[in-house]
Amino acid sequence: MTGLVRRLGLSLLGPVLAVLVALVISAVVIALIGEDPVEAFRVMVDLGDSPSQQVQSIVVVLNRAVPLFLAGLAVAVAFRMGLFNIGVEGQYRMATILAAAVGAAVALPGPLHVLLIVVVAMVVGAVWAGIVGVLKVTRGVSEVISSIMLNFIALGLASFLLTGPLRGSAPGASIVTTSEIPESGRVPSLNGLLTALGLAAPRSGLYGFLVVAVVVGVVVAVLLQRTRFGFDLRATGLSPSAATVSGVDARGMVVKTMLISGGIAGLIGLPDLLGSQYDYGTEFTAGLGFLGIAVALLGRSSPVGIALAGLLFAFLDRAALPLQFADIPSSVVTIIQGTIVLAVVIANEVARRLALRSAERAGASAGPDPGAGGDDGAPPPTGPDGGQRVRTGVPGTPEDVQA
Repeated sequence: MTGLVRRLGLSLLGPVLAVLVALVISAVVIALIGEDPVEAFRVMVDLGDSPSQQVQSIVVVLNRAVPLFLAGLAVAVAFRMGLFNIGVEGQYRMATILAAAVGAAVALPGPLHVLLIVVVAMVVGAVWAGIVGVLKVTRGVSEVISSIMLNFIALGLASFLLTGPLRGSAPGASIVTTSEIPESGRVPSLNGLLTALGLAAPRSGLYGFLVVAVVVGVVVAVLLQRTRFGFDLRATGLSPSAATVSGVDARGMVVKTMLISGGIAGLIGLPDLLGSQYDYGTEFTAGLGFLGIAVALLGRSSPVGIALAGLLFAFLDRAALPLQFADIPSSVVTIIQGTIVLAVVIANEVARRLALRSAERAGASAGPDPGAGGDDGAPPPTGPDGGQRVRTGVPGTPEDVQA
């Protein structure tokens, strides 16, 4: 029990420390620009005076958190493999515009129509991410470089498709969009659930895609932690050579991981597409892929942690408008988000080192392992690169760290 509490504390240390550091730095910045930090934070946490305003604020936060959660999951799956999928931005943009075009072009019964849009989005996202995996295993191209380049290609190709073959808005319109998805292809809101719970009805709808996001989160958690595939994925991320010796196809795991990451990335734009906008246009939500990196880092690549991190970033996004009404620069939100990204990297490293020292002390207090080295002086077991391996027990980080 004590070991579990210690591991839990170490896993929470990094994110909590990052948020606290971000708040302190942001308070200093707010004071330097001549504003009251206490008043700024009070405005940020104020959800409204009436119950309807408070429910509306909560709905706004949840609606924003759903795509951020999916973006964090897409990045986290690659992280667990030791891959850095920076191409989530391009993957979800390509997936969304093609899914919107297909959804507007067909007429099917409601559930089938929505399922078709979801499948198209996941396939497009997986294919676009699969290019990165294939380039890495066949030509040794870094996934960072190739995914960044594919981001630019995706944005340019999406712009061409939107203004050309897939344009649905009238000529001369100030906002260019695809054709609108019919009613059968839209996901109903969850406002009925809110009223059933005795809450006030919000002005906007709570995305029904929230249910899909929860299911995806559960599936990813089970896949990574409770299946042979998840074990092989994490083992390959720790040491591809050792995984290969153990019979794992390391090259194939790279491609499969990128396909899964891209498939999840393809879902990022669907909450907005199927829940409120119903078309893809020049004003469609951008930047979710890059925010997903920050969400995955803060959540330590754990689905539960990513959910909490997504809610935090969504809460900060919602706070931008009240800050403007209070004559406080909304850039305060950007400062906090940026500081969190920087602080979480440092905090995670601090937590990793503390976990390593804790594991070393635990190993020392347990005494020598009789099976590790007998009277003949045989050395203890080592990793494939010759370094002794110790268990850290911190989720979201490599399970074995060089001592």
